[in-house]
Amino acid sequence: MKMVILDAYVENPGDLSWAPLKDLGELTLYDAIPGNDVDKIVACIGTAEVVLTNKTPLSAEVLHRCPSIQCIAILATGYNIVDIACAKELGIPVCNVPTYGTYAVAQYTIAMLLELCSRVAEHDRSVHAGRWQNNPQWSYWERPLTELAGKTMGIIGLGRIGQRVAQIAAAMGMKVLAYSRTETEEGRSIAAYVDLPTLLAESDVVSLHCPLFPETEGIINRETIAQMKDGAILLNASRGGLVVDADLAEALHSGKLAAAALDVVSQEPICPDNPLLKAPNCILTPHIAWAAKECRQRIIDTTVENVRAYKEGHPIHVVNP
Repeated sequence: MKMVILDAYVENPGDLSWAPLKDLGELTLYDAIPGNDVDKIVACIGTAEVVLTNKTPLSAEVLHRCPSIQCIAILATGYNIVDIACAKELGIPVCNVPTYGTYAVAQYTIAMLLELCSRVAEHDRSVHAGRWQNNPQWSYWERPLTELAGKTMGIIGLGRIGQRVAQIAAAMGMKVLAYSRTETEEGRSIAAYVDLPTLLAESDVVSLHCPLFPETEGIINRETIAQMKDGAILLNASRGGLVVDADLAEALHSGKLAAAALDVVSQEPICPDNPLLKAPNCILTPHIAWAAKECRQRIIDTTVENVRAYKEGHPIHVVNP
């Protein structure tokens, strides 16, 4: 069985092992392939039966031009980089990793929020720059600090990660609201389900944890931002396409929103002309909330299970049954 990984480096830059996959067949690794180079993607797939990808897109054109593909294994949970409908039409199961970073992504989301509210890194840099030793007072702060207890956290998408964020927010004394396409008893135990306008209007902090689908693309835009509280905070450690970057930048410049922290943007790597780069009070990090070594090991472990199950004739974690 021939297998190919189209973008192996980010998942495993060398601190983990692909050996368990190599035990299942002939494995070819590519560090990264330009996502817009269809010819290159097709050439690298060659005659592989199993294609593994994280962010390298597998369009309908690629799938039609690579008739050897019998299974696609996503090295992630999100699968919007694959033309799912075309894969189903061609009888190609697409398998994902349902969960691997629940705790790490929730941890990272809260870390971004705490940096916006407590400014730990900012004040560390200030002290190392000599500001404290040259200050006439025994204490100072570069800008106002914010206590989260008593504030309202609004979570859009109350899946595994959203629920974990809700639990941490509640532990810090925050009231938690949620807007989600499905409502569960587990969710009700940690958050109050409301409609989107209510969540936006009542939340001091809005955190995005929903998948990127056509109905959620650009869910944070000029219109929905206008419904948010003046001075609210926006967090996004989910998918960049959930936010219209220019509309968010405008809201930060105007002061409608107090701050934002984003681990993802609409086009990645970020473009030099992305307006968020010049927006005030905006933390930007390079899509790393998922990247703890423990999480990446879980991705490999589950992917090995997915490929082995396909090889044995009973694919698991199939998103296009």
